[in-house]
This record gives sequence, structure tokens and C-alpha cells, in this order.
Amino acid sequence: MRPPLPPFTEETARQKVRMAEDAWNTRDPDRVVLAYTEDTRWRNRSEFLSGRDAVHGFLVRKWMREQDYRLIKTLWAWSEDRIAVRFVYEWHDGAGNWTRSHGNENWRFTVEGLMAERHASINDVPIDEGARLLHWPEGPRPANMAVPDGLF
Repeated sequence: MRPPLPPFTEETARQKVRMAEDAWNTRDPDRVVLAYTEDTRWRNRSEFLSGRDAVHGFLVRKWMREQDYRLIKTLWAWSEDRIAVRFVYEWHDGAGNWTRSHGNENWRFTVEGLMAERHASINDVPIDEGARLLHWPEGPRPANMAVPDGLF
């Protein structure tokens, strides 16, 4: 079981979104994949993945490339077993080039609260380091830190 469990309310959907944000901000693929079913199916940009092992490999590659990663997710919509989020994250590559990535995700959960499907659409915008909006120490965003104005 991975509470909160479906059927979702607005409160439990918000909790699920924040839990996902916090996990992804750890950049720990071993931890993050535990939120997904063994046979999870993903579309991430133009990449299609199936199963936890494929997702784990994807996350390892992602966070090797996307350094100093900081992510914020917000609830967009929910139903009984589905959640839609908007997100923004900032990162830089090995050459120090900063990017802000925007997008949305659609999630479907099992009755056990594991994510069976994740469909992500993402757009990247190059930014100067001075234009960054997501500043906090490595790891999850502090609980009392508001979403910066103009981010969404």
C-alpha cells in the first residue's frame, strides 16, 4: 500500500502530488521507483517505458544529465484514481547551461496507491543562471516555501 489511496479527494490528491515532488527532488531512483507498479507504463516526452527497471534506468540517466535539479509540482485536476499535475523544474547540464522545463503529467493509480501510468509532456526553455526561480538546498522543497510568482 502507498497511501494516500484512491478514491482521491482534493486533499489526498494534493498530498499525493507533494509526496511525488518530494521524492523526485531527492533524485534517488531507488526511492522514486517504489511509487510505481512493477509493470508501470510511461510516456516521457518521446520516450516510452514499461516496468520499474526501465523507469529506474531512465531516472539514473536523467539525473546524471540534469544537475542541481529543483522541481515543483502542483495539482491541476483529479478523479477517483487519476491525478493531473503541472510542473516546473530547473537544472543545468555538465557545461553549466541552465534550463527551465515546464509541463504536465497525467497519472493513473491502482487501488494500492501505486502509479500504473504516467504520461508527461515537457518543454524546455534555456535560461541564464540569474533567471533561476527555484532556490533551496538540495533535496525536497521546504514545506513553508511558496511557489514563486509567475512560475505557472
